[in-house]
Amino acid sequence: MVVLETPRLILRRWREEDVAPMAAINADPDVMRWIRDGSVRDERQTRDGIKAWEREWETEGFGLFALEERATGQMVGFTGLAVPRFLPELLPAVEVGWRLGSVHWGQGLATEAATAVVRFGFEERGLERIVSVAQVGNDASERIMVKLGMRLFHETVSPGSGRRVRVFELSPDRDGTD
Repeated sequence: MVVLETPRLILRRWREEDVAPMAAINADPDVMRWIRDGSVRDERQTRDGIKAWEREWETEGFGLFALEERATGQMVGFTGLAVPRFLPELLPAVEVGWRLGSVHWGQGLATEAATAVVRFGFEERGLERIVSVAQVGNDASERIMVKLGMRLFHETVSPGSGRRVRVFELSPDRDGTD
């Protein structure tokens, strides 16, 4: 089972006890503002999401990691790799994404975790390209993408939400891990 560690985080597969804290994160309108149509999710939807994320590990060999704060064991959110099926024009592609509870914003945790995930994608899974998608206006996520060494390459409309999105990309020779 894949586990990644950073100075402040443990990136690991999902456990039953992660459902409630992740559901609390998904129920926060500030967190969900830039996710799809901005709708919050309840515990059942969160549980279903975690099951789908775990299935992606089995089918793709990568997925979304639960983020655990090393010092406290507290659930921070998630970071990981996924196939961006919500944006079919990108396929085939692999996306790095993240969602952290608002109490953890502004501390560099998303960048720390995403850097580890990008390295994992290129070095352990042999990916040739990783993308990341942010709704136009989600400046915080775009800043993380730039810190990862990504560059903007496309702007489009997400068919599921009707919202404009920007797509950033990264290849191994520009992964920022040197």
